[in-house]
Amino acid sequence: MADVRRWGSLGVALLAAAAMLAEPSAARRTPAPPVTARAAWPHAQRAALPATLADGAGYEPAVFLDASRSVGTALTTDGHAVRLVLRAGDGSVRVLRELPVRQGASFDAPTVAGQTLVWVETTRSDEQMWALDLSPGGVPRRVTGDLGDARFYQSQYDLVVAGGRVHWVAAGTGDTTEVRSVRLAGGQVDVRTQPGTWSLAAWPWLADGVTAAGGTTRLRNLSTGRDRVVARHGRGVIACSPLWCRVVSFNPDGDPQLELMRPGGADRRKIGTGTVSNVLTDTAVLDRFEVFSRLTGNSDLTGHFQLLVYEIATRTSIEISPDATDVSYRNGVLWWSTGNQDDFIRHTLDLRTV
Repeated sequence: MADVRRWGSLGVALLAAAAMLAEPSAARRTPAPPVTARAAWPHAQRAALPATLADGAGYEPAVFLDASRSVGTALTTDGHAVRLVLRAGDGSVRVLRELPVRQGASFDAPTVAGQTLVWVETTRSDEQMWALDLSPGGVPRRVTGDLGDARFYQSQYDLVVAGGRVHWVAAGTGDTTEVRSVRLAGGQVDVRTQPGTWSLAAWPWLADGVTAAGGTTRLRNLSTGRDRVVARHGRGVIACSPLWCRVVSFNPDGDPQLELMRPGGADRRKIGTGTVSNVLTDTAVLDRFEVFSRLTGNSDLTGHFQLLVYEIATRTSIEISPDATDVSYRNGVLWWSTGNQDDFIRHTLDLRTV
């Protein structure tokens, strides 16, 4: 099966390349520094977490349940197997699944809906969907092995749970996309074929252009079958949710810039220019925040950047961290790392509590 889990955002590549070439100009006015997240959102839930488990194994979170609890992966201490674990706020660990490393095993596309966790297990010879009730005593169960040629794009919508079913997309024959779904309890997989290349967005929407140079041109409502054409104004890479589109382009001075707009083109606003870049595949998370980065004077040496969130309602940029790397987001929680590759800490911010 084709593996596209490492597809990056086209907008990230465009802005990152341009940002590294951008030279600061003395003639440009230096903007006032943004307010910090602690000052702007003092009551938001956040945490600083060690990068290893109690047994010393390196831990890679895949999805957070809140600011402290997460599900992620870690090797066994002998390095022979990869574990899917539930890590509690106190650091205690519950092993959910374990697969041999020699099989090229991975746990992919985790998603949380209420008290249900769903994920895909991939080996060199097989791909299966599993689910778990996160309540105490919940036992992992196989949902289906009929995933088709599943496509995952490092988005929180790679798997979508809605109406008691799990939905995902797979490559169809020719230039088509299969929108597949199965009941959470298991059973027969339903397949709906759509012409073109599509990815899932917030249910019941699809977005096209996931691998196209220009990005999204249409949104499709699977419930009504109707399409919404995305407005275009000049060149740029567009990525859309049902409510907002992120536009990555260059301004007249040749500097990279980030903008948000409604899919129809209304309410367009500039987020940042210069050494800025988007850092997430998903646009306008929670329909409230656009996460982006800005290179600093030390970025060439450290590979780190200033991490910011643009709050749509207030039209304000908030500094999350002055020196961040390894940024991820799922299920309402943003997380990132500080430090170096040998000694680092993970930080979380539950944007649902802002």
